[in-house]
Amino acid sequence: MSVINEAMTSKEMLDILVAKNMEDAREAKKRGDLVCWSSSIAPCEFTEAMGIYTVYPENHVVGIVARKGAQELLTYAESKGYSNDICGYARVNLAYMDIQKCISEELPLPDLILLCNNICETLLKWYENIAYSLNVPLLILDVPYNHDSEVSEENIKYVESQLHDMIHQLELICHKSFDYKKFEEVMEIASQNAKNWYDATALCSVKPSPLSGFDMFNYMALIVCMRGKRECGITFRKLKEELIEKIKRGECGLRGAEEKYRIMWDGIACWPYLSHTYKVLKNQGVNMTGSTYPSAWTLLYTPGNLKEMARAYTSMGNNLSLEGQINLRKRIIRETFCDGIVMHMNRSCKMCDFLQYEIGQALKNDLNIPITTFDGDQADPRNYSKAQYETRIEALVEIMSVIKQKESESK
Repeated sequence: MSVINEAMTSKEMLDILVAKNMEDAREAKKRGDLVCWSSSIAPCEFTEAMGIYTVYPENHVVGIVARKGAQELLTYAESKGYSNDICGYARVNLAYMDIQKCISEELPLPDLILLCNNICETLLKWYENIAYSLNVPLLILDVPYNHDSEVSEENIKYVESQLHDMIHQLELICHKSFDYKKFEEVMEIASQNAKNWYDATALCSVKPSPLSGFDMFNYMALIVCMRGKRECGITFRKLKEELIEKIKRGECGLRGAEEKYRIMWDGIACWPYLSHTYKVLKNQGVNMTGSTYPSAWTLLYTPGNLKEMARAYTSMGNNLSLEGQINLRKRIIRETFCDGIVMHMNRSCKMCDFLQYEIGQALKNDLNIPITTFDGDQADPRNYSKAQYETRIEALVEIMSVIKQKESESK
């Protein structure tokens, strides 16, 4: 029996389902069922098909950070020798693995680990560490980086072969045959949910946008942790319906404010100061309409086709070449009518940081769009300055205002 119904708002559905996902995993652990820790864009279709309860350390860490509980765990991790230059998600999660207490909900320890390195390489060592410390199996989907504009057939074949092997590995771990019928059902659900997620968030292209990108950050939790479940799709269809109604009424996603400017946010959210980063933009009439997050989980394929699945997991944004990442952002900026770009120089995510300068220069030169950057962190509250952020946003707004004024005068 479903815990959600059509009478609920999408936000009510979201809150119930995210909590239920964690509660189901805790209950599964008590019963002796298998629990898996997974990276955020890994093939959950396999664990879902085998009845393995899958939870996501990255999501769990965000909950801890949002509740201002990260500092204690970061300090503990650093006392154990983990450098503060390491990803903040990893440090908080590795500390939680030892302490098993936090300000957020309890995350049951895993019986196996699933990861795909299509979003970053830090995951490999982070999850290897967990698997070694807890003596549990580690399933890795190794995705080669795409140096060319197109994903090569060699890369797709390599990833597809690993998907076949993952089936065999899960049969050994679960001591039962792989459920191919259930697998195809989950593939269909996951692919449709990805489309529902993209369809809802694509409405940011409307002026004014009915959705703030910061609300999208919250809904993102569901596409991460329940992509293989039907309730996820129900929620995003409801969200889309609500956004269409807001469009009809001419309502803006900036609650109580007028949308004067539209920006693309590049990088992970600054979770320790999510409210502050949002309010500063809102007070200036700036709505975040562009982001790489909608396309990140748009994993589309034909159910039962492992080659198409391999292509989908290999083609996601973080695994594109520099040229591919620039072109992805150009498309997003054009489709969501952005007036400027805010780049989060996230100390925790070196992969993003090292690319941002070149990406930013290319976007500025090719699109003649103003860009500002600010220093921050996805998990560590020590790496952010409110004053710096406010000053940078004020400067960006001034530039966008001048550009709009000139455009208005030229008409």
